[in-house]
Parts: sequence; structure tokens; C-alpha cells
Amino acid sequence: MKKIINNPADVVQESLKGFAAAHPDLVSVHLDPIYVTAAAAPVAGKVAIVSGGGSGHEPLHAGFIGEGMLDAACPGHVFTSPTPDQMLEAAKAVDGGEGVLFIVKNYSGDVMNFEMAVEMAAAEGHRVTNVTIDDDIAVKDSLYTQGRRGMGVTIFAEKICGAAARAGQDLKSVAALCRRINENGRSIGVALTACTVPEHGKPTFDLPEDQIEFGIGIHGEPGRERRPILPADELIGGMTTALLEDPRYERTARSWDPDENTWVEKTIVNEPFHKGDRMIALVNSMGGTPSSELYIAYAKLEEVCASKGIHIARSLIGPYITSIEMQGISISLLRADDEMLELWDTPVLTPALRWGM
Repeated sequence: MKKIINNPADVVQESLKGFAAAHPDLVSVHLDPIYVTAAAAPVAGKVAIVSGGGSGHEPLHAGFIGEGMLDAACPGHVFTSPTPDQMLEAAKAVDGGEGVLFIVKNYSGDVMNFEMAVEMAAAEGHRVTNVTIDDDIAVKDSLYTQGRRGMGVTIFAEKICGAAARAGQDLKSVAALCRRINENGRSIGVALTACTVPEHGKPTFDLPEDQIEFGIGIHGEPGRERRPILPADELIGGMTTALLEDPRYERTARSWDPDENTWVEKTIVNEPFHKGDRMIALVNSMGGTPSSELYIAYAKLEEVCASKGIHIARSLIGPYITSIEMQGISISLLRADDEMLELWDTPVLTPALRWGM
């Protein structure tokens, strides 16, 4: 294992120390328990948005804290869920009086611990609710989830809902918008290599040099199948086709009703994409894929979408939800309505995403 680290057990804390030193104008790092808040938080009269998950996916989530996006994030150990006390303290630190929305990727540990934090925060008198993101179309269930995994649509949700909160929307409106984003988003990923968790010191799985894992999860979970490595156009064409042809997907999601102080179940449905849809597209490096390859991928993505009468209205290219140093790529598409596009375009100022400021 070759990494620029000291003690593998100290990677998260030492990384956060550097993160705080690099961005003191944007973030504040708290170490007991570990959570990160916007330097300006709490903002009175604004819904606060909190997310989190295992470390190793940077810049997700802490890199998206700041003006027009997240108010706080809870980093766990590498590929390990943060704890409920982290989530509770983060929510209390950023609650400006209009409530807190937890945005949660669909991994069993994250879901369980955020649900515990919701109940704890509600018991202390905070208005709080949660939305789970489950956009990965590769597999129905995985090693870490019941149902589809959470991937790149999380970034769309954090940006668009952060803009809505900044514009003054109330908690129920922001949560409803977040569910709508999840219902209209899909992602799929491919791995060319495994990654190495520092404390384990070896690759998370074996992948022969001449093969790829199609439909990989962000922790290295298996995908749909192993395939021989392909030229970029064939690979990206297959990924794009999988996204565009994904059928109707219906499931039940649980969220906290902040008015009734109880759990409610909602039916969530992803309808297929259609000719005439407008998309926000993310072409994402899993950590080790260079920009030149991402742009080759984007060219093919745009070509296939255009051939189906689907317009990519906005795009984001780069390493935004990674798997440590994994060589690989993921593609996320969000069918965007006028409100989503308008909110996407609003200014944002975070360590990892910024425009219009």
C-alpha cells in the first residue's frame, strides 16, 4: 500500500484538520463527536440541511458545505457510517429555527443511524425530517442495502435543496423537492480497479487487469457482472443505455413527519426517461480517473442522449463522489424541471463546488 498518510487509524481526523486549515472562511470542524458545519451556521430563519456518511468519498459530503448547499456533514470512518450522536450534534449546531433536513444515502448503517438521530432530535424539540437517496440502478439489493444504493444524485439533491433552503422554502417544501429529485434521478458506475482502505492495507476486491466491474457500488460492492474491458464508446454507450432504459421502479420510503412527530411511509416511483426530457448530468471520477477520460465519456453520453431526443441542459464533470483512489467512472442523470434548473443555477460557494459568487 502506497499512500500519503501517517497512522492509518488517524486518516479521517488528520484529513479534517487539514480541511479546516484550508477553508476557515467556509467550514468549522468539530472533533468530539466529529462533524463539520458551515462557518456561518446557524442561519436564523433558514432550513438547515445535513448529510453524511463514511469517509473515503471526498469531496462528498464535507466538501459541499457552505453558501447555497449543505449546512453540516457527519464523516464516519472510511466506508463506515457516522454515529447518531454525530448527526444529532450536527443538527443542533446548525438549526436556525426552521428545522433540519437529513439527506441520507441508502446504505443500511447510514439509514439506521440517521433514523435514530431523527428521533433523538425530535425528542429534544427540533423540527426534523429525512429523505433517502437510492438512485443506483445497477442492482436491486446489495451487500450494504435493502433496495438501490445511494450515489451521485445525492449531489444534485444537496445543491438544489441547499438553494431552495437559501431562497426561504420551508422544511416540508424542501423535503418534498428532495424526494422529487430522488424520483427523477438515476446513476450507474463502473470500476477498472479496486481501492484500498488505509486500515485494511489491501485492495477491497480482486479485479483482473483485462476486466471491469459493471455496476460497481461506491464502496466496491459488486455490480451486475464482470465484463472484458471495452473501448470508451462501447462502455459509456452501455452505461447510458442502461440509464435511459431503466424501467419504472416503485418502492416504499420511510420519513419522519415533523408535525405529527411520527414515522410515515410514502410510495416513491421512478418513471422511465422519455424523449424531450431535460437532464442535469454528472460524469464522475471514482477517484483515479483523469479529466481527459471523463470528457471522452461525456462526449459519448451527450451523443447517445441526443440520439434519443434527450437534452443535457447542465453538466458537472469531475471527482465529486469518489471511492478513495479507485479507477472508474459513474454517470448520474436527473430529469430536471424548471424549478430544479433555476435552483441549480443559483450561486454556490463551498470548498468543492462554487459558481456565481
